[in-house]
Amino acid sequence: MGYDFDWASLQRAWPYLLQGLQMTAFLVAASMAAGMGLGTLLAITRIFAPRPVAALVAGYVNLFRSIPLILTILWIYFLMPVVLRSVTGDPNLSVGPIYAALVAFVLAESAYYCEIIRAGIGSVRAGQMQAAQSLGMSPWQAMRHVILPQAFRNMTPSLINQTIALLKDTSLVYVISLNDFLGAASKVGQRDGRVVEVYILVAVVYLVLCTAGAWWITWLQRRKAAAAI
Repeated sequence: MGYDFDWASLQRAWPYLLQGLQMTAFLVAASMAAGMGLGTLLAITRIFAPRPVAALVAGYVNLFRSIPLILTILWIYFLMPVVLRSVTGDPNLSVGPIYAALVAFVLAESAYYCEIIRAGIGSVRAGQMQAAQSLGMSPWQAMRHVILPQAFRNMTPSLINQTIALLKDTSLVYVISLNDFLGAASKVGQRDGRVVEVYILVAVVYLVLCTAGAWWITWLQRRKAAAAI
């Protein structure tokens, strides 16, 4: 006996699924913005800071690139409240799942963005810094107005690719009961007995979003190659 699909159940559940999709979009946008900002600072520090400081940044990057992201999420969710309680002396202090997820994603993604941005800065010819300083710019002004704009153009495809990975990684927040798109779909499927339909919908949505990102990367690479001719 074949499976009896009920696609109308998805229409009834769509408002709840949309809330989960909005949570996923928020996690991606906030983690990308904060992670990229922190990653930029880490990359600049690793390149230009004294060797001991650069070594600390390298250790941070290697740590968060080496451990599973799901473990980072669990660490933040369960260990951060313990640390904060010991510091503040408040036995009732807790960290909500949204804040735990954001902190975990920012810490982890900043390590990946750091390496991408460091490679992007390295792709800019060294003479650009000297030329900017010869015009009276400070090293920070040269980095901000000359080096980073060129570096970000060079590394845009890699940044988009990492953001696609971040989009898929947000589904891991189910371990701390945060209601993202996949989490909302799982609850709807179990409630209505329509797990197959909702998981097909989730797969299609992720496929469309990731394919659009991959197409954007290809378009940027072709545009860059055409400009280089």
